[in-house]
Amino acid sequence: MFRTLALSLSLFATPFTLASTVDEALATARARAPQLDTAALTQQLEADPGTWLIDVRTPEELIHTGGTIDAMRNLNIPRGWLEFRISDAIPDKDAPIVVYCGQNLRSPLAAAQLIDMGYTNVSNFSDGYQAWRDAGMPVESPDKAPQSMLYDRPIQVTPNVWSAIGATAPATYANSGHNNNLSFVIGREAVMVMNAGDNALLASALHEEIRNLTDLPVRYVVLENGQGHAMLGSHYWQSQGAEVIAHTDAAEEIANTGHDVLERMRAGRRDKASGTLLTAPDRTFDDDLTLDLGGETVEIRNLGPAHSPGDIVAWLPSQKLVISGDLAFHQRLLPVFEHTDTAAWIETWSAFEALGAETVIPGHGAPTTLPVVRRYTHDYLVDLRGRIAAHLDDGGDLAGAFYVDQSQWEHLDTWRELATRNAGRVFEAMEFE
Repeated sequence: MFRTLALSLSLFATPFTLASTVDEALATARARAPQLDTAALTQQLEADPGTWLIDVRTPEELIHTGGTIDAMRNLNIPRGWLEFRISDAIPDKDAPIVVYCGQNLRSPLAAAQLIDMGYTNVSNFSDGYQAWRDAGMPVESPDKAPQSMLYDRPIQVTPNVWSAIGATAPATYANSGHNNNLSFVIGREAVMVMNAGDNALLASALHEEIRNLTDLPVRYVVLENGQGHAMLGSHYWQSQGAEVIAHTDAAEEIANTGHDVLERMRAGRRDKASGTLLTAPDRTFDDDLTLDLGGETVEIRNLGPAHSPGDIVAWLPSQKLVISGDLAFHQRLLPVFEHTDTAAWIETWSAFEALGAETVIPGHGAPTTLPVVRRYTHDYLVDLRGRIAAHLDDGGDLAGAFYVDQSQWEHLDTWRELATRNAGRVFEAMEFE
C-alpha cells in the first residue's frame, strides 16, 4: 500500500518538476539574447531593413495562424531543422538576426542555439507572432484563401477582367503551386482564361470562381509560355470543352520538357497533383492571334524573345489593358533561366512599351502601371547587364560575377533565391556576346 501511494505521489509530482525545468531552460535561454517587444522590433526593421527574421514554427502553423511577419528578409525554418539549414540560408555570422515563434516558447531556445553556433548578432522577439498579428502589424500569408486551392481569390481589375493573384514566393505545397497570376476576360458570349494553372485541382478551383461570376463557357485558355504553372492544368480545361492555345515555341518546350516538369510538380504538390495529366495545346500560332469573346476583342501577341520561349501577352485595345505574362515583373525579382536572352528581352521591351498600356496585369504580383513594371523589368535587366559588363571589362570571372551589387533590388520577393543565379547566367551569356 505504501509503495503504491509513493508511486502515485511521484507520478503527480513529475509534471511540476518538468514544468520547473522547462521554465528554467527558457529563462536561461532568454537571458542569453536581447529581447525585443513589438515596438523594438518595428524600430529594428525601420533602422535596418536588411535584418533577418527567422520564424521557427512549422509551415502548417503559418497557414492556420494567418502567416508570418512581413519583412524584407523573412525565413521560415522550423525549430527542428534550424541547425541543419541556417548556415546555407545565412552564411554571414555577423548578420543581424531576430528569431520568433508564435508565443515566445521555441524562439528563445532557437536564439540561444544560434549563439552557440557562432552567430554574433541574434535577438529574440519576445511578444511572438500572435501578438504582432493581433496588434494589426503587417503580416504575409502563405495562403490568403485557405478554403480554396487558390492562393487568393480573383480580384476585379476592370468591369470584365479579373485576376487571381498568386503568391510572389516560389511554388510550394502550401500555395498549391499558385505562384503566378491566373487571369480571365468575360465577354458577352464567352470567357478567355490566361494560364491553365499548375495542376488540375487548381484549374478546377479557378473554374469554380468563374462560374460564380458568369454562366458563359470558358472557350479559350491561353498559355503565356510553356512553364509548369502556365500549362499543367491544360487537360482539365480541355475536359471542360475549352480550346488551349499556345505559341509554337511554347508548345515545343512543353513537348520537350513537359514530362520532367510534371514529375517535379507531383513531387512538390503531392496529393494536390491528383488528376493532373500532361497534354499538348489544341492550337498554336507564330505571331499574332485575335480572339472574339463577343463585345470584347483580345489580341494575343508574341512581341519577341523575352523571359521564356513562346512568351505572349494578351492585349485589350478597347481598355488599354495588357495581361503581360512573364514579359513584365514587379514585387518579385524576375528569374533569368538558361534559355532567357536578356539582351533580346530589352529589345522586345520597346514593342511592349509601344502598346501604350494604362493597366498591366503582370505574370506575378498585383495589377499595376507601365512605369512600375518598366523599373522592375527593363531597368533591372539594363542594370544587371551593365554591372556584368563592367565586371568582364575588369577581367572578372564567374565566381566574382555572383557578387556584383544588386542591393537596390533586395527588397523584392525571391531576391535571395534568384539574385546570384541571375548574375551567373547573365555572365555566362555575355562572355560570348
